[in-house]
Amino acid sequence: MEKKAIQQTLVLIKPDGLKKSLTGNVLTRLSETKLDIVASKIVKVSRELAEEHYALLKDKPFFPDLIKYLMGEYHKKKVMALVYWGEDAIDKVRKICGATNPEEADSTSIRGAYGRITTKGVYENVIHASTNMEEAEREIKLWFQPDDIISDFYSSKVVKETVERRVWA
Repeated sequence: MEKKAIQQTLVLIKPDGLKKSLTGNVLTRLSETKLDIVASKIVKVSRELAEEHYALLKDKPFFPDLIKYLMGEYHKKKVMALVYWGEDAIDKVRKICGATNPEEADSTSIRGAYGRITTKGVYENVIHASTNMEEAEREIKLWFQPDDIISDFYSSKVVKETVERRVWA
């Protein structure tokens, strides 16, 4: 039997998933993959981050609504970002997520069970998952810094810099 490639993939539980309290349901479904979570955080999504994340769709007519959706303008203003890691991670996660269009997604998939299309035509599909290894790398590096991830699957370097930051009082 051929061994599958070890991969990492970005997963976003989108604002509609958080507003509908679906985080537990989604994480339970994703646990069926037997993959490891190697990074996780809650993010308030800036316009810049949303636009960079969906840069490949910038010429589509629905792009402005997609950006508003990811920024949480229709729901809660937060996203849960996770990195899953393990054998055949991208395909395993995408299979459980289902088709991007919730109406075309299998009813047993996350998007089929919880997604909807708004009257504006926005796919509120609860979850994002990277489409391939190149996109996974681009997206993971966009959402996380090397020290946010407990596995070293991309090369990184140590830099010394003086940064002003908040600390606990």
